[in-house]
Amino acid sequence: MSLTLYEHPLSPYAQKVKIALREKGLVFAATLPQGMGAGGAAGAFVEANPRAEVPALVDGEVRVFDSTIILEYLEDAYPAEAMRPHAPEERARVRMLEEVMDTHFEAITWGLSELSWFKRAEGAQAEAIRAAAGRQLAGFYAWLERQLGHRTWFNGEAFGWGDLAVIPFVNGAVGQGHALPAGSRFAEWHARANARPSVAATVDDIRQWSRSAGMGDVADLVAKGLFKREYRDHRLEWMIKSGGLDVVLKGLERDNIRFAPEFG
Repeated sequence: MSLTLYEHPLSPYAQKVKIALREKGLVFAATLPQGMGAGGAAGAFVEANPRAEVPALVDGEVRVFDSTIILEYLEDAYPAEAMRPHAPEERARVRMLEEVMDTHFEAITWGLSELSWFKRAEGAQAEAIRAAAGRQLAGFYAWLERQLGHRTWFNGEAFGWGDLAVIPFVNGAVGQGHALPAGSRFAEWHARANARPSVAATVDDIRQWSRSAGMGDVADLVAKGLFKREYRDHRLEWMIKSGGLDVVLKGLERDNIRFAPEFG
């Protein structure tokens, strides 16, 4: 068995996969692809994922991309320490939860990073976008509280897919200054999830990377067109609807945003 995970410590999608790998006790080599930030990724990474996105998993001769598909592959190939609930209705519930986090929640924390680290907007426009993000996150927090209900874990009685699909994204929001409601069951779950060794190790990866590399002056790199953030469909929608249409237009004009590469 030889597992290689192309990842970035800050990617919540990669974090999902790392948590699953660690929960299953699988040994893997984590590799940070080169050239992604400038839109020039190539080589074995792009062979594993022609979309040039993390995560991508290489398992011997098998190559799998997209975090959800990787999680499904791991469940099929390495069924020990199953992450999925048993009942079909419960599996559907956690898959819907994952879909919301992947394609709605993530856009908010990603957009906040565009402001905080990449300085895409400043002044009144930035504050208006941040205010929109705050309202939206409050709504998602209330929704997630309802989804958790009286369960110990989003997955049910035991930590699993439903939890690893939520914790990276919520940690990102909390890290951006949006604390969970104090004393809520949601906040209690958040503390329990972060105490799990698999999650704690994944969070520590972020700390280690920040100490050794960190973000640096990425805003300056963006301004010079040397760093291009990928505007996937849900992120583009979020930025436009949250008051950042001008951010997108400027990014296109200055050629410092990117989209998925063409296949070929």
